[in-house]
Amino acid sequence: MRSAAISVDPSMIPRLTLATYAPAFQLGQAIEARAVGQVVRSAADGWAEGDWALFPGGWRDLAVIEAGSALRIHPSDARPPHMWLHALGVPGPTAYVGLVQVAQVQPGETVWVSAATGAVGSVAAQLARARGAGLVIGSTGGADKARYLTQTLGLDAAVDYRAGHLREQLRRAAPDGIHVYFDNVGGDHLEAALDVMRIGGRIAACGMISGYGMRQPGPPNLAEIIVKRLRVEGFLVLDHLDRRAEFEAEVGPLLEAGQLRADVTIFEGIDSAPAALASLLDGTKIGKALIRP
Repeated sequence: MRSAAISVDPSMIPRLTLATYAPAFQLGQAIEARAVGQVVRSAADGWAEGDWALFPGGWRDLAVIEAGSALRIHPSDARPPHMWLHALGVPGPTAYVGLVQVAQVQPGETVWVSAATGAVGSVAAQLARARGAGLVIGSTGGADKARYLTQTLGLDAAVDYRAGHLREQLRRAAPDGIHVYFDNVGGDHLEAALDVMRIGGRIAACGMISGYGMRQPGPPNLAEIIVKRLRVEGFLVLDHLDRRAEFEAEVGPLLEAGQLRADVTIFEGIDSAPAALASLLDGTKIGKALIRP
């Protein structure tokens, strides 16, 4: 297989130093990652040169893989190949499962999505809007990204954590409290959410990038879970692969109609991989970070 685009994911960060739900990366071995690309040579029935696939290629431009590990894809103008690393790949179903199954978002509710300019967060925020949420708020870092959330993605409000006073910004954006918090960050974002959640609110814990690679105490206001009778549930999309068909039925038409954006930040060449990984933490990317070998 020849890779056309390679995924860069927040879940890679803790695997640099320790095992999580996946093994830690090993020195001297290529970083494990999903890729999309075309068959160069095949000895497998049903696969021919030029066929497109999603496959576990890792951070390399050429990979020899088992045919059973590849998923055939059919790119088009409306669904370019890299979309299977973004909205049609793991980030899209993750957003869908978190909102629909875990948080069970309802029409008219107020939803806050942290890291809303990221791959998962941007899909989650737009999907909340498409499902009839009454107020959708996204958090991000920087004024330009905050404008992107409101002016480009169409969110009702944006919280810029770099401007400080995160809890106060959230209270101004949602004076009546929030029903659903989609957590990609943890740390001070989770602390702010616990303070502003409504009674009976739900938190879908997807990621906690603020603390990846570190062991740190939880928010000091965890008692709010009891006081407000909150439901907090962590999840992995790998446990919900049976919902793939219903996800595609809902999100595919939104993509093709231009009602859901899936922007990418592309890093050119394998040598750009360290910068691509760093972009997950330094705020220099929007949407999905990809490497184009």
